[in-house]
Amino acid sequence: MKIKRFLSLFFAVMISLHLAPLAAADADSPVLPEDPNILAKAALLVDANTGLPIYAKNEHEELYPASLTKIMTALLVFEAIEDGKLSMDQMLTASSSALMGLADDGSTAGIQVGETMSVQNLLYCMLVVSANEACNILAEAVSGSVSAFVDAMNAKAKELGCENTHFVNPNGLHDPQHYTSAWDLYLITAAAMQYDGFMTICDTAHVVIPATNMSEERDYWTTNHLLSTWRVIGYRDTRAHGIKTGSTDDAGHCLVSSAMHGSLHFISVILGAERVEEHGVGNIRSFSETSRMFDYGFDNFSYQTAILESEEIQEVPVELSEMDHVTVHPAQDTEVLMPKTLSPEDLERSVELQEVVEAPVAAGQKLGTLTLSYDGITYATVDLLASFDVEASRIQTLLRDIQDFFSKPVVRIVGVVLLLLLIFLVVWKLFLGRRRYRYGRSVGRRHRSSYRGRRRH
Repeated sequence: MKIKRFLSLFFAVMISLHLAPLAAADADSPVLPEDPNILAKAALLVDANTGLPIYAKNEHEELYPASLTKIMTALLVFEAIEDGKLSMDQMLTASSSALMGLADDGSTAGIQVGETMSVQNLLYCMLVVSANEACNILAEAVSGSVSAFVDAMNAKAKELGCENTHFVNPNGLHDPQHYTSAWDLYLITAAAMQYDGFMTICDTAHVVIPATNMSEERDYWTTNHLLSTWRVIGYRDTRAHGIKTGSTDDAGHCLVSSAMHGSLHFISVILGAERVEEHGVGNIRSFSETSRMFDYGFDNFSYQTAILESEEIQEVPVELSEMDHVTVHPAQDTEVLMPKTLSPEDLERSVELQEVVEAPVAAGQKLGTLTLSYDGITYATVDLLASFDVEASRIQTLLRDIQDFFSKPVVRIVGVVLLLLLIFLVVWKLFLGRRRYRYGRSVGRRHRSSYRGRRRH
């Protein structure tokens, strides 16, 4: 028993001594922000400046977007305006086909067949109050028909790199074949945000639509509770700007938003959130969880200078020059959004360079890339450029050119043929020479007589 106790104590001490350095190392490792566990089917928070996702949950899952579809509809309208096909002040008349097949209980601005309204006001109706009929009126103006516009939507989605998206209509009314993903919606939203007019309209809390030929002045408030307390209180978030709400029984509550604070700018996507009762008060989680994602981003992340342009990274071997190497440096100072608990020194550097480069090399020539990452997350990739010029050696270049010339397949074939021909000529000459001079005379010529007697007449 004493021996067993001794051995147990011995091994316990040895194990503790062995694990002590590992425990110390773990204690020194940066602590990453805790997962906020956003309550929705899918959620995404992306740095608007770099496109880096800092939180993602089921971001590639195919889900129903409801009226978030209207972000793509707006993108195509703004593209048509930029291309000169439409103008903001152009007047459009609602056709019967544009208002056909819309759900009676769907979002509407009450636009009637034959009513005339400007493109700009139709965009306000679509993005502020989520009017379904405004989508179809604009779709017909852009593409000639709603079906042709839907084809354009799907083509644009493919162009943007959306891999889990298929649209059936311009408004988001439910259809089993009408779906997208949180990541694809981010791609679509980022493209739409390039147009100032889009952000101006979708960030509007209250709009007055002027009287038309069939209606008096209309007064509308946004469906986005992060922007206004007119409809519902408790969700207002002064950091939020735009963008679009959506909800159906099948899609749940959905929201794409953006937020700015200081130098930080985020784009958020929530799909499939629920409305729940908490302490006797209703909570639409698409809004509350979006604000919680914003808290997560602003509280835990900051921009830090990860690498300087002046830093010499590595040497690249150089051929055909008296100089045997060239150093490389980052293309620019690089700021990255990263957890506040990390420092640039914590980032892992992965360098990819050409194994060897031939002179001449010009200063600023791209020779590779540097990737900065931590714990499997890539924070930045920057080009590596030559730090100085490297001139080529004429002699080394000439020798290389000669070697390259003789290494060409055609030249090799010609060389072999010439060599064989030469061998044949040598063999033929040797063989003929042996016959010609055999027995001390030539057998290759007819012997001329030396008799010079008188000719007979």
